[in-house]
Amino acid sequence: MKKILMTFFIMSVICLGVHAATYNASDRVETVANNLLIKNNIPTSNIKFEVTDKTVDNSTFVDDRVVSISKDDLKYAGNDNEVAAVVANELGHIITGHASKDSLVSSFTGTSVTQTIAGELINNYKFTKEEKEADVVAVNLMANAGYNPLAAVVVLTKQTSTYWDALKAQPANAERAMNIYDYANYAYPNSVKSGYSCIEYRNFLAYANDVVAKRNADPKAQEKLEKELQKYRKDSVSQISKFRTRGGLSFWDIILGIFRGE
Repeated sequence: MKKILMTFFIMSVICLGVHAATYNASDRVETVANNLLIKNNIPTSNIKFEVTDKTVDNSTFVDDRVVSISKDDLKYAGNDNEVAAVVANELGHIITGHASKDSLVSSFTGTSVTQTIAGELINNYKFTKEEKEADVVAVNLMANAGYNPLAAVVVLTKQTSTYWDALKAQPANAERAMNIYDYANYAYPNSVKSGYSCIEYRNFLAYANDVVAKRNADPKAQEKLEKELQKYRKDSVSQISKFRTRGGLSFWDIILGIFRGE
């Protein structure tokens, strides 16, 4: 009996290893992406997805309806939940209209703010703010499509920590990951209760639990977070709904079209 159990255990480990070795995140993009769209009632007929090894630039989506997905980001995805996290983040940027908004700002200013040190600081703040907005939309898309939104935390924390992260004893992308965790806990608490089975999530949770404990001891911090999460929920749900009813256009896409005279 022991031999049978041992044989079963060894075969299970081998099968798991083979599955991990043969999983190709790039090959799953189209299926996962279309599922995200369909389950969120977003028309799929005129939206295409491509995997690229170049820097992702979805600023042309409003014209060509192509969503580019980074091959580098996909290397951190080990299952469909994690592929969904990568794809949903790009869709989050498109739904919030970040690229079209940037195009409008550039048209009006004619210069890049990154040409100065102050401009670089502004740009870093803008980048983090936009990533958080896209992440929140991504969590909604994932949860609605049946994917575990905590996979978005895992994909981020699988990445290499910066020196600054290491000095502060934080996981990679700690600020974004914490924002995703807080929002998921607020909007989809059952997903957070169910957890996510991998070492990266367990390591992140050790960090997150300490942050939550300190925040719970500060009523003002807790109140501030509650207001932020309420706003995230209201704005992100509205953006997805309006993107859907506009046939795949964000508010900023429409404004950019008016500016172009379309």
